[in-house]
Order: sequence, then structure tokens, then C-alpha cells
Amino acid sequence: MIVRKNNHALSLMREAGKRLAKVFEKIPLVIKTGMTSKELDAFLECFLKESGMHAECKGYGVPPFPAVSCISVNDVIVHGIPNSIPFKEGDLVTVDICASYNGYCADMARTYFIGKPSSDKAIELVKAAYNALDAGIAMVLIGNRISDISSAIQTVVESHGFGVVRDFAGHGIGKKMHEDPEILNYGNKGKGPVIEEGMAFAIEPMITLGDYKVRMDADKWTARTADGSLAAHVEDTVIVTSDGPEITTRL
Repeated sequence: MIVRKNNHALSLMREAGKRLAKVFEKIPLVIKTGMTSKELDAFLECFLKESGMHAECKGYGVPPFPAVSCISVNDVIVHGIPNSIPFKEGDLVTVDICASYNGYCADMARTYFIGKPSSDKAIELVKAAYNALDAGIAMVLIGNRISDISSAIQTVVESHGFGVVRDFAGHGIGKKMHEDPEILNYGNKGKGPVIEEGMAFAIEPMITLGDYKVRMDADKWTARTADGSLAAHVEDTVIVTSDGPEITTRL
């Protein structure tokens, strides 16, 4: 069931999104060559506490996710577990955090280069991910259908010749990190539930430089490209309003 939020819930979701976006503003100030993802996660844990937010990722799932953030490097698509491997020049690093404020969630992901990008194709990959995210968000309109978001994302990504990951998807969001509906990043438009005012979605294109197929690490969380190609993942939390999509995770 897709939950339509009342004004009180939406106000808390807006505040959660704003606070999480301010946490993300701090990432470019600390992320650097030689830092480990474990060290970055420790910074993020402090930032979230300072912002009065609760990290929804830590302890989530089976086995319990051990960190406040998913940090995915190079060929890791999503759910990278922070570790002690130092970032090196040219690495492509995605930070994904879901955190709540007074019981309501915001979910956000951004992809960063460590120093100089490794190639022009890597730059194009990241730009395509952000463009696909914007195209998907533009479809969050009352009366549209969920697959209109999916189709818009796929069209942008494949126009660049990149792969659209099939194994993971965006989702509804509210009191819980994952709510209905599932929002695929591919598909034909005009399908699925009708978008209504008060719904809230986490829209998150996950795209690859090569093939979209995925392989899982033994930790049961880390999802990589099967062919070892680079991956990019970006995400925003969006509320459906009568004035169009409202992105809570952008300041």
C-alpha cells in the first residue's frame, strides 16, 4: 500500500531532507586521497548526531549493516560496507545515507571523484546519472504513473550507451526507509500506480559504464558490476505536491 502523507508528516520529511542535505554539504570538505571509507563513515556518524538525525542504515537487514552510510567505490554499485582501504586518485566514490528526523526519513546519495577523474567516460557516467535523476524527478507529477519515472531514467542513461541496473530500485519513503511503491530505473511508461499528492519517493538511478549485470560479495551487501566496470548512483527524496515535485534533499 502506498501511504499518502498528511501535512504534519510532510513537514517532518522536509526537515529531515534539509538536515541530511546539510550533512552532504560537509562531505567535499573531508573526503580526500588516503582517507578510508571507514574514516569517512566515522565523520558522517558525527555529522548525523550533530544534526539530530538517526541513521537508518546501521543495524538494518540481515546480516545487520554495520555502518551509518553505504560507501561504494568504483565497480561497487550500491551497499558498499565502509572498510580500511584508502581512497586513491581517480576513485569514483558514492555515499548513500538514509536518516530520520523525529521518525521520518530522508534518503540521499551522491557520487564524488577523488582528485582528478580517471577518464572522460567516467565524467560522462556521473553526469548521465545526475541527468537521469533529474529526468525521473520531472515525472513526479499528479496523474502520472510510477513507470513514467522509470522510463525517463532509462531513456537518459541508454542515450549515453550506459547500463541501467535491474537488481535494485528506488522506493517509497516515509516513516520507514523502504515503503511502497518499488520504482524501477527501467521500463515502459504508463504502467503502475497513479502518482497522487502527498506521496513521497526515493528516486535513485544506478548505472554502469559497461553491462548492467550484478555480482554480490560474500558479505551479502556489497553489489558490484559483474564485468568490473565503473558504477554511479545518485538519489534524492521527493514529495508529490500540487505544484510539482518537491526535492527535500536539495537546499
